[in-house]
Amino acid sequence: MPRRDQIHEAVKNALVKDGWTITDDPYRIVFEDTDVYADLRIMKSGAGTTLQRTLVIEVKGFTGDSPMHNLELALGQYELYRIYLKRIAPAERLYLAISSTTYSEQFIRPAFAVIVSEKKLPLLVVDTEREEVVQWIN
Repeated sequence: MPRRDQIHEAVKNALVKDGWTITDDPYRIVFEDTDVYADLRIMKSGAGTTLQRTLVIEVKGFTGDSPMHNLELALGQYELYRIYLKRIAPAERLYLAISSTTYSEQFIRPAFAVIVSEKKLPLLVVDTEREEVVQWIN
């Protein structure tokens, strides 16, 4: 079983407060001869419809000493999961969940912002103290 990031429970609680249902914790992604685990799979029904939206969330706390190294690791893991999901569940979109502190301290820096823009990296920003979704960035 994969190790959870420090902010895992806060992100999970924020999503539930935001009306999402946690369907998998963790979410096993099986492709050919390997399997990996994203942190969460969530689902929400559209208001007044039977349509359901399903997302996969990878939670990253960015707690290491080097923010750039944290980004390298997170981006590598994100890309691996994204490629596998594209083949086995193409309708499910993958998001990287980060704390609002990490977003304001790191992700608005030019060195991070250019990567987010270039990779079109979907982000879920969560206030981990209040356990609330702050922003979805597509």
